[in-house]
Amino acid sequence: MEQGRIEGEHSRVAGVVLAAGASTRFGRNKLLLNFDGESLARRAAKTALGAALDPVVCVLGHEAERIRKELAGLPVRVVINEAPEKGLNSSIAAGIAALPESAAAAIVQLADMPFVSAAMLRRLVDAFRRTGAPLVASNYGGVHAPPALYARDLFPELAEAEGEGAGRRVARRHEKELVRVEWPAAALVDVDREEDWKRMCAAG
Repeated sequence: MEQGRIEGEHSRVAGVVLAAGASTRFGRNKLLLNFDGESLARRAAKTALGAALDPVVCVLGHEAERIRKELAGLPVRVVINEAPEKGLNSSIAAGIAALPESAAAAIVQLADMPFVSAAMLRRLVDAFRRTGAPLVASNYGGVHAPPALYARDLFPELAEAEGEGAGRRVARRHEKELVRVEWPAAALVDVDREEDWKRMCAAG
């Protein structure tokens, strides 16, 4: 993709919210945990909607019907990953495959990162539209982690990856083209274990 300002019909950015995992390290479905009055799954979907991503695709797998109920009333598109045990990349591929051709880019977001805000997602979109970079990555005090925005040209790379680490591999391939957006290190909180949840609640 030739870099430069992206405008008009070529600037539509979709959202892919990954909510299919089995939470094996946590011991129960962490996406059903209540934080600030709503589940992590619903909070993540509302964050994507609040950033005006269109459409917002929520990829479900483990306990899909329970998570679907958490999304009730939200204008999101639900996609089921029938084999979430194959790893995070299988959910990314399912989400990317569900995007319309009109999507110029997509932000991939993890549902277990509750401190990611709509304002953060909007900054990724703004950076993409301003620079035309094929990849806009998040950097938390030197740590690279989601969310990240991928232009349509990178969708095949994301969709074809297997196992884990698709985002990191794509970022390495396009290191010279990507744009990084800086966030405070304190914003990097994902809920993998019970201690993460306790720390998050204390910070919130």
